[in-house]
Amino acid sequence: MTPADRPHHELAAALGHEFANDALLHEALTHTSASPPSYERLEFLGDRVLGLVVADLLLARFPQEPEGDLARRFAALVNRDTLAAVARSLDLGRFLALAKSEEDSGGRENPATLADSCEAVIGALYLDGGFAAARRFVAAQWAGPIEADIEPPQDAKTALQEWAQAMKKPLPAYRTVGVSGPSHEPVFCIEVAVEGFAPASASGPSKRAAERAAAAELLRRLAASHDR
Repeated sequence: MTPADRPHHELAAALGHEFANDALLHEALTHTSASPPSYERLEFLGDRVLGLVVADLLLARFPQEPEGDLARRFAALVNRDTLAAVARSLDLGRFLALAKSEEDSGGRENPATLADSCEAVIGALYLDGGFAAARRFVAAQWAGPIEADIEPPQDAKTALQEWAQAMKKPLPAYRTVGVSGPSHEPVFCIEVAVEGFAPASASGPSKRAAERAAAAELLRRLAASHDR
């Protein structure tokens, strides 16, 4: 084993899997800014494997819940924040292959990069050890998040819509007020308004994420106004 290989073997031990094909783990840890092949193809696969495993785990853990509640749990468990949290628990950023420019800009701590590489690792586990290896990893790493939210999480957009309906108001209106950042990592600024109340805005790596953040901010302001 060369000195360069040792960190990957250290990570493989943390993953609980001995890779027959070390190249898969190397690929899963290679950012698009570094030499190809990058983790994008494995990320695509890992996303699908993660979704299947989490759905299966939720059906077993919450056998009486309706589809809507399961869907809200699922969305919270496979989103970028949860993936990045799992990646941080594994110190995944330390093992990433990044271009110097990406590293200098904080790439090892970038939540989007951590989430993408975590999905790529799941894809690598699936290709190297089959579904059993991927499922074992996801079941272990997602056990805490699954148990943490005993009540189904409610999406902020849904909560704001239900509040507006309860107040006999028109549905919340969202609009894009700006886009910044490089083309490969844009940041969207979204404003949400409910008739009769001051609008709120927030930013995110996608329109959907920014809409959720804006809805959460408006709900926070409405709650604070109600408490005063």
